Amino acid sequence: MALIGLLVLSACSSGTLGAETVTSTVGATGGVSGSSSSSDSSSSQASTTREVPPVATVAATPAFGTQGLSPIEPLTLVVDKGTIDDVSMTNPDGKVVAATIAADRKSWTVAEPLGFGKTYTVTGTATGTDGKQVPIQGTWDTVSADTQTRNTINPGDNVEVGVAAPISVSFGAEPQDREAVAKRISITTTPAVEGAWAWVKHDDSRWALDFRTKDYWPAGTKVHVDAKLYGVKLDDTSYGAADITSDFTIGRNQVVVADVNSHELVVKQNDQVVASYPASFGRGSDNGDPELVTRSGIHVVTEKAQDYLMNNPRYGYTNSLQHWTVRISNNGEFIHANPASADAQGNSNVTHGCVNLSMADAETYYNSAIWGDPVEVSGTNVQLSAMDGDIYIWGLSWDEWKAMSVPVGTA
Repeated sequence: MALIGLLVLSACSSGTLGAETVTSTVGATGGVSGSSSSSDSSSSQASTTREVPPVATVAATPAFGTQGLSPIEPLTLVVDKGTIDDVSMTNPDGKVVAATIAADRKSWTVAEPLGFGKTYTVTGTATGTDGKQVPIQGTWDTVSADTQTRNTINPGDNVEVGVAAPISVSFGAEPQDREAVAKRISITTTPAVEGAWAWVKHDDSRWALDFRTKDYWPAGTKVHVDAKLYGVKLDDTSYGAADITSDFTIGRNQVVVADVNSHELVVKQNDQVVASYPASFGRGSDNGDPELVTRSGIHVVTEKAQDYLMNNPRYGYTNSLQHWTVRISNNGEFIHANPASADAQGNSNVTHGCVNLSMADAETYYNSAIWGDPVEVSGTNVQLSAMDGDIYIWGLSWDEWKAMSVPVGTA
């Protein structure tokens, strides 16, 4: 009996000591076998220590893994309950993308435009207020290269244009967010000139932001247009391919005055008459056909050609070769030479709507005309309008144009 009591005491003492040496004991057992040896006792213990997670978290905006991003999409990282140690973003060639870390090291922002169709990899670390470090790792993908869309500015660089010249920033796809796009456009003029921008759909079916001055441009004005359109979303499949600019000059002040009832074309420079030509205008005012009326209103010179084939099957002519042609509207109105109407020039209106001059006068006028010159026609009962196509905007009053206008240049 004394031997059995000793064995039980030994087994109980061993189990208690074991329990005191662990943080937690799961399924500990102890007992005594029928054997007289203490080595036959068994005990199973499992110890676990729970890890406290780092307190710092890093939020990426847009979320890592986002695809189809614009190359100018703002990309940021923000750390909560910690600060950034270091972050690097690289393109597929391994080139590091410029970025900035805030002074408090709680945020990071990409600081340069990205490329089209590229995957960018971000790596780095942040340290929490608990002293524990967390990794920063992820990717962003930009829209494919085939979404790049070409946009244009007219007038282009280094040209001299007339005092009625509009400015047109034309888009390769119709902008869905017009307000956002307009913010990317700005204009600087020397001297300052009052004008306004408005959305116009042109004859080539392209949408454009057009600028028109309240009055004619002052001669010699220097104009700079800036359209920051790289990466700007136009629609779901079209993004601006590049930033574009234009620098041009307003030329001499030349205004053509054409009164259909006087049968005369008068050229003025700086309000002084420099030439006067006998002319014949559209005969529609006399025969009642509005399609043959020279439109009243301010036309704009948009094209010149020494030789030009004209077509109007409705009125019986195709591939009619005309000379010294100056287009003043997209409705088919030109100022050009026409020896066939020489007898009517200066006394009656016999044309299909064009302004006919003699061969010599047409050549002289042709050589004086530049893109953007105004041609002021009066004396008919049909006004130049949007129905006549490009460029009709001077057919609108300033109040009408202002009512169409939109703010630009605040991006």
